[in-house]
Amino acid sequence: MNTSAVDPIALRRKVAWRILPLVVVLYIVSYLDRANVAFAKLRMGKALGFSDEVFGFGIGVFFIGYLFLEIPGALLVERWSARKWFARILITWGFISAAMAFVKTPSQFYWARFVLGVAEAGFFPGIIVYFTHWFAQRDRSRALSGLLVAVPLSLALGAPVSLMLLDVNWFGLEGWQWIFIIEGLPAVLLGVVVLACFTDRPRNAKWLTQPERDYLEGVLAAEATAKESTAKISVWQALRLPAVWTLVFGVMIGNSGGYALNFWLPTTVKNLSGGSDQMTLFYSALYYCCGILSVIISGQTADRTGDRKWHAACGMIATGIFLICSTIPGQGFGTQMAWLCLTALGAFFWISPFWTLPSLTLTASAAAVATGLINMGANLAGYLGNHVTGWLRTNGFSETQCLHFLAACFVVGGVIISFLRLKPKTA
Repeated sequence: MNTSAVDPIALRRKVAWRILPLVVVLYIVSYLDRANVAFAKLRMGKALGFSDEVFGFGIGVFFIGYLFLEIPGALLVERWSARKWFARILITWGFISAAMAFVKTPSQFYWARFVLGVAEAGFFPGIIVYFTHWFAQRDRSRALSGLLVAVPLSLALGAPVSLMLLDVNWFGLEGWQWIFIIEGLPAVLLGVVVLACFTDRPRNAKWLTQPERDYLEGVLAAEATAKESTAKISVWQALRLPAVWTLVFGVMIGNSGGYALNFWLPTTVKNLSGGSDQMTLFYSALYYCCGILSVIISGQTADRTGDRKWHAACGMIATGIFLICSTIPGQGFGTQMAWLCLTALGAFFWISPFWTLPSLTLTASAAAVATGLINMGANLAGYLGNHVTGWLRTNGFSETQCLHFLAACFVVGGVIISFLRLKPKTA
């Protein structure tokens, strides 16, 4: 089939507008359903008598469940069907998230969070694989950057929605229960939408012309062939590379602060302000809006300067410094909130540049193996940071001491990343 008449730029734009909007919506719902427990906690803890240690372990155990199906999920997208796999994920995690409304005991809470992690596990790595079916290498990083905006956006949207739901009392269920139900069920509906609208690969796309399908399949096949021709390394060989462990420990320690700060932010704001739950969620939304701005700025400046390492390292370190500044004694809440907004700028600034570092630091084959290991470290951080934070709060540590722990995670993570050695050609 003749593909000479295909306009590559128009085709890339066509694919992006067809694939990315729905994927971003799915990731917004995904992140909100794992994080809305932070909003529900404002009333849930008192209603059920859960301590902060219970919440810390329950929030963190999600990430243990997440590790179980992360790699198998990616393989299913590659070898089976992204459309069917994503629909299964959405429908099951939507029902499980909604079922969180009916937990009564700590053990039920733990199991619900663990199973939610298992249900959602294959989504993000599956999306990474799915992008390789549609975007050439030069477009893939930009697509991932667009996807990462969904993290602060989901929380910025979730805060006002949760604010409206906190005070409702429908059919004998309290507001915190409706947060889980109302925010969980859209995933079920989107699962049906995915079955109807998702396309597994270009060759299945009726919305592309035949020359466009042939051209895109040809470009992607050529990239795959070139990648297979390079020397491959095993997991054990990757484990002997110092750069891999620098990235693993850097993200694991830094992300321990990042995940915990996101999940415990409403509690922190409420403790600092002494205000109502409504005020707490309003200021939480403001924090996450600053995060949206930061992701956009970070992507633009990293692309313009070509720097990734110092964007990641300095972003982490700045987050820790701003967080410490928010705990300076004698400040009013307005000043503390200003420091927290600056913290948000740092906390979301480093993420996108960091995930380009494996390809800049390692050979192509080493980066492919190492990315999985690094992602495992990033997810383990979700358990460690939240569990430790909950333990600290339950065992009498002050809000200031808890924030110092999170700040230390960011600073240490940033310092570790600063020792990363880039390949000479990108230095």
